[in-house]
Amino acid sequence: MKTSPSIAAVYGLEQKKKCIRPLLLSGVAAGFPSPADDYIDQRLDLNELLIHHPAATFFIRVAGDSMIGAGIHHDDILVVDRSLTATHGKIVIAILDGELTVKRLHKSAKSCRLEAENPDYPALTMQEGSECEIWGVVTSVIHQF
Repeated sequence: MKTSPSIAAVYGLEQKKKCIRPLLLSGVAAGFPSPADDYIDQRLDLNELLIHHPAATFFIRVAGDSMIGAGIHHDDILVVDRSLTATHGKIVIAILDGELTVKRLHKSAKSCRLEAENPDYPALTMQEGSECEIWGVVTSVIHQF
């Protein structure tokens, strides 16, 4: 099984102005092409779409491939909200025994573990005496091609 760091960098949020772009009325065909519609439905502010709690939001760059099954790739930027409750099934940023990682949180009455979304990586089970702090819940992933 692989082990490697999963966080490359942490960035603060500096929301100075809006980032508004047009949002087209119709979706784009992922199969066969369809005639283009020249209608703009509304204006979309990317800050409003991605950042719901500015004071509690930060960005983090991913290192590694442990979350590839969740659509999170090496060098992606994650939007993380510290104000959200880390509940079962959420993807979280955690510090486990001094190491920063991104994993899916699995809670039950008997255990708590952080699971990778790649079978090459083992689950990280919280052992008695281990230190784990949840930094925030991942709300979005920014993936560039």
